[in-house]
Amino acid sequence: MKLDRIQKAKEVLEPIISKTPIVHAGKIHENLYIKSENLQGTGAFKLRGAYFKLSNLSEEEKKKGVIAASAGNHAQGVAYSCMKMGIKGTIVMPKTAPLSKIEATRSYGVNVELQGDTFNDAYEYAKNLQEITGAVFIEPFNDEDVIAGQGTIGLEILEKMLDVDTVIVPIGGGGLISGIATAIKSIKPSCKVIGVQSENAPSMKRSLEEGKIIQLDSVNTIADGIAVKTPGTLTYDICKQYVDEVVTVNEEEIAAAILVLLEKMKMVAEGAGATSVAAAMFHKVDLENHKVVCVLSGGNIDVNLLSKIIDLGLIKTGRKAVINMDVVDKPGNLSRMIELISQTGANIISVNHNRIQNGILFNKCRVGLVIETNNQAHIQQVMDILEINGYTPHLIDHA
Repeated sequence: MKLDRIQKAKEVLEPIISKTPIVHAGKIHENLYIKSENLQGTGAFKLRGAYFKLSNLSEEEKKKGVIAASAGNHAQGVAYSCMKMGIKGTIVMPKTAPLSKIEATRSYGVNVELQGDTFNDAYEYAKNLQEITGAVFIEPFNDEDVIAGQGTIGLEILEKMLDVDTVIVPIGGGGLISGIATAIKSIKPSCKVIGVQSENAPSMKRSLEEGKIIQLDSVNTIADGIAVKTPGTLTYDICKQYVDEVVTVNEEEIAAAILVLLEKMKMVAEGAGATSVAAAMFHKVDLENHKVVCVLSGGNIDVNLLSKIIDLGLIKTGRKAVINMDVVDKPGNLSRMIELISQTGANIISVNHNRIQNGILFNKCRVGLVIETNNQAHIQQVMDILEINGYTPHLIDHA
């Protein structure tokens, strides 16, 4: 991959894409900035690579139509590009793809087929379909034109912030970070490019550590946009050459980042997009004495999933707690327990009082509480006052 190819992509994309802003995220950390690709026309960075790829097809290839496989964002990028160029498109998506992404893809006028439970399942089906139909297959990440299109983000970062010294980028198959790393390292080699993956889908990280491309047995993460079992051959080679480090974040950290972006930055991020910010928030990358840009790669999150993620984020950041305990079943004991909690300033959202659950002694009942708190120290204050007064509370790590 050469810089001139990325520069060519920039010229082609100029009238099509939004030059998304770089926003100072001082409410998260003074040294942190966010490249807001969630504000791209299709809600994610994928439009860049998809449009540049389709723009380079011959007229004969365009007449054959195109096929793509995607969990959502590449699908929308290809679908939008097909609409703009008048190309017939078929997009294969996993059945587990968020409904919002499926419907958004259909809205651009392409044919959508749902196959398999993972991106890799959809990809295999799409490749077979391409052989049958003779249409042109549009790779989601393992393609030089696609990588070049994504690399225009790196050019835009350096145009706005030449003094940046660290860029954090989500990794699924590796197309985004490959393009960005090529652009940045070609212009400013001293700038670090750090990739981030979900702990539950670390295919690129493990491949780089083992010195060969590996395939994960399974992937299961709220960051569905980077739930990829196997990185690309091109992207693996580029990452090996240009990427300084790959870190991972867990599901609770991703959820917390989504919540913080929503609450403090007024930004909607999908799981994959929030991983870069999660890496910064939870000290996976050093922010002190650095100027750091996180690429927020997309904001296409299903609203039904968002409510669950917000709950998970509240628990991770100590804003909500779920407590279970067995208490002696006698008059006044429940009200006494509630009074103790109220003394700490915590707000009780719900109380579940169960006298007949299996495993409960005849003279006891099980109480489940959901409370609103300020932080982890506040939760500990609640636990301490209950224990001091003879209760045995157990903190549950999910809502």
